[in-house]
Amino acid sequence: MKAVLCKAFGPAESLVLEDVASPVAKKNEILLDVHAAGVNFPDTLIIEGKYQFKPPFPFSPGGEAAGVVSAVGEKVSHLKIGDRVMALTGWGSFAEEVAVPGYNVLPIPPSMDFNTAAAFSMTYGTSMHALKQRGNLLPGETLLVLGASGGVGLAAVEIGKAMGARVIAAASSAEKL
Repeated sequence: MKAVLCKAFGPAESLVLEDVASPVAKKNEILLDVHAAGVNFPDTLIIEGKYQFKPPFPFSPGGEAAGVVSAVGEKVSHLKIGDRVMALTGWGSFAEEVAVPGYNVLPIPPSMDFNTAAAFSMTYGTSMHALKQRGNLLPGETLLVLGASGGVGLAAVEIGKAMGARVIAAASSAEKL
């Protein structure tokens, strides 16, 4: 299979595309045929060696993906081969296949495409954590979202509205709103 690899910490330009062996799902994992992968700021930090974890070299970056389950470990009971899913992988999503612990994988609704699913977990998860667990946003409160034109900002606008807040969106230019 093909994979984007980081062989030493450095800029994105140092990444290479190579053929590597396909991963094998362990008992608690699924094998995901990757159809789309999210690209997020932590991916940049990981390849530069500036993130809180540093995978062993060589590794494929990419912390989230969406695709189709192609193998299921014997201890995974909520998924089956052929399921359309999204997954938080930590790293490894910039490849044609990735093995993922079953507890990090969720089915996606039939109406959601792979590109949307691949970009969903980190943006919406970050926003939900910030607004609910950290900010304790309540209905009727006012929420100012700076950077509302980016992925996490757009998610915060949508989640804030769904939580019943009055949302004010701000970005660096009118064109971005």
